[in-house]
Amino acid sequence: MFEISERLKKIPPYLFVEIDKKKKKLLEKGEDVIDFGVGDPDMPTPSNIIEAMKKAVENPKFHRYPFGKGTKEFRKAISDFYKKNYDVKIDPDEEICVLIGSKEGISHFPLCFINPGDVSLVPEPGYPVYSIGTLIAGGESYFLPLKEENDFLPDLGKIPDEIVRKAKILYLNYPNNPTGSFANKDFLKDVINFCKKNKIILAYDAAYSEIYFEEKPVNIFSIEGAKEVTIEFNSLSKTYNMTGWRIGWACGNSFLISSLAKIKENIDSGTFEAIQFAGIEALTGSQDSVAKMREIYKKRRDLFADGIKKLGFEFSLPKGTFYFWVKIKENSIKFVDFLLENGKIVATPGVGFGPSGEGYVRFSLTINESKIKEAIERMKKIWAK
Repeated sequence: MFEISERLKKIPPYLFVEIDKKKKKLLEKGEDVIDFGVGDPDMPTPSNIIEAMKKAVENPKFHRYPFGKGTKEFRKAISDFYKKNYDVKIDPDEEICVLIGSKEGISHFPLCFINPGDVSLVPEPGYPVYSIGTLIAGGESYFLPLKEENDFLPDLGKIPDEIVRKAKILYLNYPNNPTGSFANKDFLKDVINFCKKNKIILAYDAAYSEIYFEEKPVNIFSIEGAKEVTIEFNSLSKTYNMTGWRIGWACGNSFLISSLAKIKENIDSGTFEAIQFAGIEALTGSQDSVAKMREIYKKRRDLFADGIKKLGFEFSLPKGTFYFWVKIKENSIKFVDFLLENGKIVATPGVGFGPSGEGYVRFSLTINESKIKEAIERMKKIWAK
């Protein structure tokens, strides 16, 4: 009866939704499923943030439309957070826009700068929203392979000149989903110079900035000249176990921020101010929970690494995030289906993140240590057959 748009026809099924459907079918049958699939933290939001939210939600002044770029108090907390953590100056009035989660901002951003025929430079394997947002805006994606031999960094020198001329946005994400890799300072300097030279916007996804182990990742704004071309997207979701709260922000170049804010003014009415109030507590309160979170993920990482190494799998030990990028010899979709059917273990096929992800599988370490041990035991039984 109704015909969907050509735009919608081009959008593939969202990878994690399809995996969730398969998992739910097993759960309905009463199966004990171990889920390494979607990267959704299993730890609760810290109690001090919850208490702040309880207080805020009872305040009538937060019950009205939260128009604008976010409350002045929350934007100040974000600015102070950058100064304290990275010694980076961000103007709370002109260089920050509060988001309904970083995904919302990333997906809407191409609407500001992409016209039909324009190109976004998109890393793959990578977060599907970069290319989907570009597609919805009428643009095209040129994919940049992230190869292990290049430390999962894109080779900007291999981009054809005709693509560079049409490119408007370059997406980068470090600490990286799905590989767990970092971007070093020299590489980021080259990126900034590349973007300046070619008048390309750098859209930097830093959602995992606070999940690191042996070393702290480089903040993009610590690179000289970065703010001339960069908008960073960040979130409370992963750092404070607040994925369901839907709150994040964009920061950086004031023109890029004001452009995103203009789009948002015509699409949504802002982020619930009670959640912003709780966000202030998250950023300015005790950070003990964040330090403990890093310890927990590191223990899980090391436990999982030890287990799959004994099973003969190859991998690069992730420097950050809660993802584990494992090399396999089979087709990644078939491998994941085999793992689900025989071990009742959910993982994500690497090819779902892009062609360069083929030959890999992503495991999200958002389950407790006992479940990780059980999964390793199940895998031992599978490969012992």
